[in-house]
Amino acid sequence: MVVRGRSEVARGGVGVVNAAWLSVLLFLFGFVIPASGAAADHAERAWQVASVSVVSVEPTWPGYTRPGFGAPPDTAPEGSGVVVRKPGLIVTAAHVVSKATEVHVHDRDGNRHDAEVVAVDLEADLALLRVAAALAPIDVAAERPATGAHVCIIANAFGLDLSITCGIVSARARSGIGFNRIEDFIQTDAAANPGASGGALVDQEGRLVGIVSAIFTKESDANAGVNFAVSAMLLERRIDHMLGGD
Repeated sequence: MVVRGRSEVARGGVGVVNAAWLSVLLFLFGFVIPASGAAADHAERAWQVASVSVVSVEPTWPGYTRPGFGAPPDTAPEGSGVVVRKPGLIVTAAHVVSKATEVHVHDRDGNRHDAEVVAVDLEADLALLRVAAALAPIDVAAERPATGAHVCIIANAFGLDLSITCGIVSARARSGIGFNRIEDFIQTDAAANPGASGGALVDQEGRLVGIVSAIFTKESDANAGVNFAVSAMLLERRIDHMLGGD
């Protein structure tokens, strides 16, 4: 996971107190705060549809014989990937595999597969892997999600295997941030932690809208709610580039 630090101190206590008083006032005046069942339903559907196309990525780094050891500074020991376009073709983040001597992936069912690095695009922090298994490709959304739309990240956070976190689209078409030379990011507050790089950002129907690439953080590389995914539109163009289409 690529991270960028900030020195500001969050003042979360004020927000918590205000939220608590607001809940009391709404209760006293007869208002009902709706449950988050709709968002939970979206997450369940997104997982059911998309998780079959997401894998955990295990790189083995130079000088080591086991995956997960000797990762470069600011790089998680493991990452994530998403099957795209055709069975067995996987996109991940370039910084997850670019210097690896070997790569293996685990699918949702726990099966382990040898992976070949097909191409690396350092400019957009993307890479393509190929496995022999006929893993199902994910459906890609035809349009960018709207700002405020519900989205979820399916990824291998902290190397614990696949999990799902959800939030909203905080902003679209972010660029000039400084992570990559070529940037077209979707910003989200869905939790992303080390190991999520290369994971899937999906809409409520489980369609791919982005590939997790980087997070802003403060004192550590843990989630701070400002996370970035390479947009599916840029992803499609860069896959064409990596496969020799332009």
